[in-house]
Amino acid sequence: MTTNRKGFTVSLLLVVMMSMLLAACGGNDNTAGTPSPGSTGETGTEAGKPVTLEFWTIALQPTFNDYFNELIAKYESSHPGVKVEWKDYPYDAISQRLLTSTASGKSPDVVNLNTEFASQLGSKGALLNLNEYLTDEEAKSYFEGIYNSTVLDGKAYALPWYTGTEVLFMNTKLVKEAGLDPANPPQTREELVEWARQVHEKTGVAGYAQQLISKLFPIDGIPILNEDKTAAAFNTPEAEAMIAQMRDLMAEGVVLKEDAEFSKQIQYFSGEQVAFQLSGPTFINFIKKSAPDVYKNTIAVTLPTGKANLRLSNSMDLVVPQKSKNPEQAVEFAAFITNAENQTAFSKVANTLPSSKASIEDPFFTQSDGSLEAEAKVASSQSLDKATDYMVGVPNAGDINSALARGLQEILMNGADIKETLNAVEKEVNQILNQES
Repeated sequence: MTTNRKGFTVSLLLVVMMSMLLAACGGNDNTAGTPSPGSTGETGTEAGKPVTLEFWTIALQPTFNDYFNELIAKYESSHPGVKVEWKDYPYDAISQRLLTSTASGKSPDVVNLNTEFASQLGSKGALLNLNEYLTDEEAKSYFEGIYNSTVLDGKAYALPWYTGTEVLFMNTKLVKEAGLDPANPPQTREELVEWARQVHEKTGVAGYAQQLISKLFPIDGIPILNEDKTAAAFNTPEAEAMIAQMRDLMAEGVVLKEDAEFSKQIQYFSGEQVAFQLSGPTFINFIKKSAPDVYKNTIAVTLPTGKANLRLSNSMDLVVPQKSKNPEQAVEFAAFITNAENQTAFSKVANTLPSSKASIEDPFFTQSDGSLEAEAKVASSQSLDKATDYMVGVPNAGDINSALARGLQEILMNGADIKETLNAVEKEVNQILNQES
């Protein structure tokens, strides 16, 4: 299973792909919400004929073969007449596979996609509206912010599956040297800044490093686009203030003045050049190897929230293509995979977070054995009630993210004027959106 699944790059290939998928969806006789003719409801067969569901995942074989083989066998035994064929593809290959299979009339029935790509396809009419099939109880069983990440115009295009959120790692040695109490960590971004400032003043070490990317806007409650995703909405006084504060913190040395990618963040934390790290639990694997002494002094706590009082998730979902020949059975199988019992079981073998509310009541997500890994798991699970994906349903999301990142780099690294740069980036983003339309 790959560790970085955030977003397919939205390129010309994706635009072409979605156009072809949309065209392929035309003429589909399986109207959303209309049971297939002859469906028995109990066995999932049509007119007494066996049903075969084609189920696609991303980079889960062979690591999780035992889990899925047992899961599928359990489903088939309780649904006579239904056969599930599981196929697994590399992360970089699934989009092209989905394109060619759907265009040729051989659509899979249940597909594992990330939230950004699922919402892109849903907005083009290439996926079933699952609200037409799910009960209210089923829809409400997922964390609201994660479930709503792929609800567009009132239509739900995906069932959330496994997910992840960031936590706050802190070097307790440096924190204590600064006179701070790790047992009472910061709860907000404002408090984190004050902690970082005190660490810097007392130890000379910076608070933290970060990458200059678009998520800095939604964390502070600044929308990137307007509600209907037709124009930029980030060029506001609030954005100017957020960027000005970041510039000042970098000038103070409270935040490292660098556009630090993940590998650099690992390096800085491992070398005790920063006291804090805002990251997902996979960060642990790197510092455990590169800096075992730092690892021993590190704890994980719930990530402080910004002005928007939310945390960003990185979710994988299950979707049902509009061209599925067995839509009713496909939705039922997707709901089975993502129910609380099965999400809990998968999280235990894959070390992921579930998107089901009931799952995190399991002691696996509430109890810690004192290890850093367990602390991060508990802290992450406690963040899910405020978790949401961002940049979903956004046309040419990759290009827009790049434009925002370049703007932040120009201001914070090269000293460009904040207002002039935001004006220029706003113009560029609107041009990107106009090209899409």
